[in-house]
Amino acid sequence: MKRMIVLVVLILALSAPLVARADLQNVQVGGEIRLRGNYIYGTLTGPAPFEVRYTASELRGRAMGQFTPPPLQSSGSNAAYSYLGWNDKATSTQFVEQRTRLHVKADFTDNVIAFIEFDSYDIWGEDFRSNYLTGVDSRSSTGTVTVPSLGADGNVALYQAYIEARELYGVPLAIRIGRQELSFGSEFLVGKGDKAPLFRGLSFDAIRLTYATDQFSVDAWMSKLVENSPSQEDGDVDFYGVYGSYKGIENVTFDLYWLYLRDARALPSDPAAPWCVTGFDSTYDPTELHTVGARSAGKLGAFDFEGEVAYQFGQIDQAGIMFKPGVYGDHNAEASVWAGKLEAGYSFDVMWKPRLFVGGVYFGGEDNRAISAHDKTAYLYPQSSISFNRLFSNQIYSGFVDLNDDLSNAYDVRIGVVAAPLEKLTALFCVSYFGAVDAFDMPTGNRCSTATKSSSHYLGTEAYLALFYQYSKDLQFDAGWAHWFTGQGSVDGNFTEWNGYMLNKGSAGDDGDYIYVGTRLSF
Repeated sequence: MKRMIVLVVLILALSAPLVARADLQNVQVGGEIRLRGNYIYGTLTGPAPFEVRYTASELRGRAMGQFTPPPLQSSGSNAAYSYLGWNDKATSTQFVEQRTRLHVKADFTDNVIAFIEFDSYDIWGEDFRSNYLTGVDSRSSTGTVTVPSLGADGNVALYQAYIEARELYGVPLAIRIGRQELSFGSEFLVGKGDKAPLFRGLSFDAIRLTYATDQFSVDAWMSKLVENSPSQEDGDVDFYGVYGSYKGIENVTFDLYWLYLRDARALPSDPAAPWCVTGFDSTYDPTELHTVGARSAGKLGAFDFEGEVAYQFGQIDQAGIMFKPGVYGDHNAEASVWAGKLEAGYSFDVMWKPRLFVGGVYFGGEDNRAISAHDKTAYLYPQSSISFNRLFSNQIYSGFVDLNDDLSNAYDVRIGVVAAPLEKLTALFCVSYFGAVDAFDMPTGNRCSTATKSSSHYLGTEAYLALFYQYSKDLQFDAGWAHWFTGQGSVDGNFTEWNGYMLNKGSAGDDGDYIYVGTRLSF
């Protein structure tokens, strides 16, 4: 916390003289209206948003050891929850989402810019202001969300508000201070959070420096995700990063980056730990998660490609405490895991201009939840299971198992084609195969049993068809249908959701369907 304050004060002191004399030159107003109707069949659980797959007596010791949603976790309960049901008897999910954005951009002299943007993410039917029976407005200002994972609150929020100064001291250096979007590369790990569905958007309270020339650019930033002062002196969550790009080769980009997330929030004490003070356990260390990676993308004639690889390491006790079936959590939880993606395409100069592509993505993970008959200390001292944390990804690989950009401990291999059968109309068809990296060893006996059966790695196959119609420069329509062929690994159960902390297990093995229609107007 103190280090960040010192850096912020220093940066502001260096930039203040440069923006003090700026005069207003121009003001621009713009925005966006985006809507999408979604219908999901046979996928989510119902009628409750989460279903218990195993009772407390069926998951013992390290076999539990997974993150359970805090609002649903009762005292002493070792039940495992899954929001994926793969049961066509469950209630279908249908909703229309809308995001409305309005911004003002002011240009000043001396390369100074001010940008302010408000937005509201809403679900249709949650904010109607009248009771048709009585004519009385009895609704709250925020409405009621029936699907908790949607995250709509009906309020207008300050989405972005920053000051930017360019050409600092006569060099190609820019500084941006305030609430802002962060987007780098293909948004594999850091992005704007606006991929459909659930296009809520994501902005950061940050200070960002950018040094950019025709050959290369370097971005460095610091951001505050959670502020807990004064209740905790060192209890904040901060996110830092450096991202560099080289563009010296025509139509090809090379990127290198380092991302650092520090979470110093105090964690509750383990029972019977004599060193605990005032309810917090000092032996849990702050989470310090580092991610280093490299990326390259480009186009060489009719051939295009993109590849990225990332390695994640560091202490992650914020996850370790979640693996607490007995007295203690994991005080030595560490990340050491890889992720990567690769896609290659070829465009044909024939009618419809088809582009064929193949690709895949891999998010490493581990599952240490198996019961061992020889490990008598597992119940007291569990070992955590840490998979690749996708941070603030804006890449969605499935409308079923990656709905919130949170698929991990998993991989996908896909093949598809993009074509333009009509002017302004683009069609995409893709088939993807999904598998778990480290399968879950499912308990098969009673409470005292240590017998297990390994789940299948095969999660399922998705077929996806989408249409995009560019009505005008500002207005686009899109529609799509995806069908999920449920694999045995989704029936058996694997920890692949919520960055590997949530179980994906069906109460049946039925297929799923997802249909949507949407539109976007930008101005």
